[in-house]
Amino acid sequence: MTVPTAAGPMSSQEIVRLSRAHTFFSWSVQGALDPIAIDRAEGVYLYTPEGERILDFNSQLMSVNIGHGDRRVIDAITAQASRLQYVQPAFVTEIRARLGAKLAEILPGDMDKVFFTLGGAEAVENAIRLARLYTGRHKILARYRSYHGATLGSMTLTGDPRRWANEPGIVGVVRYPDTHRWGEKEPRPVAESLQGLEDVIQYEGPHTIAAVFLETIVGTNGILIPPDGYLQGVREICDRNGILMVADEVMAGFGRTGRWFAVDHWGVVPDLMTMAKGLTSSYLPLGGVAMRHHIAEAFESKMYHGGLTYSSHPVSLAAALATIGVYEEDGLIERSARLGEVMRGHHEALAAKHPSVGAHRNLGLFGILDLVRSRDPFVPLTGFNGTSDEMKAVAKFLRQNHLYTMTPNNSIHTNPPLCITEEQLAEGFDVIDRALAIADEAVTG
Repeated sequence: MTVPTAAGPMSSQEIVRLSRAHTFFSWSVQGALDPIAIDRAEGVYLYTPEGERILDFNSQLMSVNIGHGDRRVIDAITAQASRLQYVQPAFVTEIRARLGAKLAEILPGDMDKVFFTLGGAEAVENAIRLARLYTGRHKILARYRSYHGATLGSMTLTGDPRRWANEPGIVGVVRYPDTHRWGEKEPRPVAESLQGLEDVIQYEGPHTIAAVFLETIVGTNGILIPPDGYLQGVREICDRNGILMVADEVMAGFGRTGRWFAVDHWGVVPDLMTMAKGLTSSYLPLGGVAMRHHIAEAFESKMYHGGLTYSSHPVSLAAALATIGVYEEDGLIERSARLGEVMRGHHEALAAKHPSVGAHRNLGLFGILDLVRSRDPFVPLTGFNGTSDEMKAVAKFLRQNHLYTMTPNNSIHTNPPLCITEEQLAEGFDVIDRALAIADEAVTG
């Protein structure tokens, strides 16, 4: 059978069959795949080739922040592609100059320079390299309840079980205590968490440690919001020991939490900050490492040993600058903050109605519901790094009722595009409300 290369209508069944036969999927047992074919998307909705509408309640991978199909970004991509498609990163372009200046305007504190990468994982890789080259030290501290990407270095920094099958990784990575322990409802006391970091630094030797990495708000491992005072404490500890503080804002950045960046909620300026996803709203691949002025200044007189063929790709940069324009023109940062309160109301209503909702968290439109068998004692609906029949049934119900989101472990993620309306938000939570009746059976019997 000859497959035409020209565009033409295909059914969902044909798309799935050919994709499974000839393409390899990430994070999957290939034989167990049951993917959904998507033909187009607009706003907060995805559409199958047959026209079935699916509410995107997770912004895909917490990344399509402005929503799907925004013509302003599409037109900017088209215009740049028509003018200049690619030059190698030693050249400069107008779009590179404009985006760099714009990012310097919105970045925290004195962060005024960005190294552009292909995505979040490559941003983390280069943040590791920058920290080591700047400090002359080799150790990197990271946490267990973290995800930093799937390349070798970023996966080594990742603490969750996705790391296991990819070990051994890079040398020099050391774990320090999380703010939240698995299976507990509330975060650990700030003083306890900070003392744990202090202890690790003491035992490892501060003179050997280049950087402390953390997701400002932990993403896929639970939307874990740090208690007030924690980030400020990490900043002080790093300053006192001459260690760089690196904030991973790949998921939390660009309005997801109701601020440009999550660190802005606590008034903390990291030394390095990784970004991607919402930078282009995932219309095209792009990531970056933002750095404080003194970090960038150090490389004025010494070589930076790192680079990527597609760094500062003009078409991706055009998508980013246009995306930032959409955030500003549509007031999406402020909208995320306002709708975050609406989301909290939905969370609270579901917790009051459903005994299976043991905890809920959100900051802006970065949210999650934790499902339990018992609230007191707090018993998650699944074991660590596992699933359960109830969670499988909940996930199946959401899919059958045309709502897409992530349901890892015992959680339901609530991370819609920032352009969502209150009515569409209610639409999504209505589906979740009905799905939770399945989870309640595990509590009530």
